[in-house]
Amino acid sequence: MNRDKVERLVRELLAEIGEDPEREGLVKTPRRVAAALEFLTAGYGADLKTIIAGAVFTQQTNNMVILRDIELYSLCEHHLLPFFGRCHIGYIARGKVFGISKLARLVDAYARRLQIQERLTEQVARAVMEGIGAEGVGVIIEARHLCMMMRGVEKQNSLMITSSVLGSFHDSAATRSEFMSLIGRAHI
Repeated sequence: MNRDKVERLVRELLAEIGEDPEREGLVKTPRRVAAALEFLTAGYGADLKTIIAGAVFTQQTNNMVILRDIELYSLCEHHLLPFFGRCHIGYIARGKVFGISKLARLVDAYARRLQIQERLTEQVARAVMEGIGAEGVGVIIEARHLCMMMRGVEKQNSLMITSSVLGSFHDSAATRSEFMSLIGRAHI
């Protein structure tokens, strides 16, 4: 990202909305916005193979593995406003397991891009499935969208829930049910 260019554009934007970019409180805003955007979109530069490298372990198990309540923050691609919430990931291993922190890093790699929640959910599920050749994967994301809360319909208590189920999580109602039960959701 060309920070100088982004800073110039933010200064122009401030002037366009009727602000004085030279006002004391706004002088450093273009630099801050550029730095924030660089951080919030760092997922475009993330190398998923590097994230996973060295964190896939051989383990002869076919038990369900779950990591729940992974905080996530992303930007809605439609309004560039934040959405935030939790991601729950479950998988059934087939001889390989992830180092647990790598699941959270995968979520961050995809969330730190301009996103829609539906695609984010699917991307995480596919990355887990393909990363270890899992028997099945379930991913649920529960998020609040500021584009719904601050503007438009202004619904403060709305919660969007998306799921992606692959392999045995898709094919078996019992597996899905166990996953839902273990993440503390009887049903969604």
